[in-house]
Amino acid sequence: MMFLLTLFTLSFFFSSSDALDFCVGDLSAPQGPAGYSCKKAEEVTADDFVFSGLRATGNTSNLFKIALTPAFSSQFPGVNGLGISVARVDYPVDGRAPMHTHPEAAEVFVVIKGTFYAGFISSAYKFYFKTLNEGDIMAFPLGLMHFQINIGESEALAFSFYSSASPGVYIMDNAWFTNDLPTDILQKTTFLDPDQIKKLKGLLGGTN
Repeated sequence: MMFLLTLFTLSFFFSSSDALDFCVGDLSAPQGPAGYSCKKAEEVTADDFVFSGLRATGNTSNLFKIALTPAFSSQFPGVNGLGISVARVDYPVDGRAPMHTHPEAAEVFVVIKGTFYAGFISSAYKFYFKTLNEGDIMAFPLGLMHFQINIGESEALAFSFYSSASPGVYIMDNAWFTNDLPTDILQKTTFLDPDQIKKLKGLLGGTN
């Protein structure tokens, strides 16, 4: 009996060796806290590990003048379960990534073209700030508010690498001004002028 159990266990591990190497995301299934469930090993192809979506410039016609093209697990199933992902970020003149955080990931920001102001705020409220040029890299620790601004006179390009296949994003401006949180509560908790709050709510789609 022990011999049969051992033989069964060994056959299971050998037959499942491909599945132990990776977990290509099954995008037809719901995404859970741990990512997507695994696609069947016999359905996995080399295409699952290749993503070509970062070749083209993104659409920057928005309020912040920025385009983030993600290669997260939802677009690139091969990174599912690997704890890594990447995004292309395009910035026209005066383009900026406003104060935001990635709740699930640290970030490494790589400047491909252009000049940036970039920085983050620690949990002790200390500000870390630098001017970045082509070829420079800056790290943003997990969960901390950070930003990037194109300060050059031409379009800029960067790639951001994350320590999660699904890093998430939480933009401070959107958190305050795209919802129905009453203006008087925002005024009392932020000390902003009510007229300025209403102006920002108008820009970002908030009410009350």
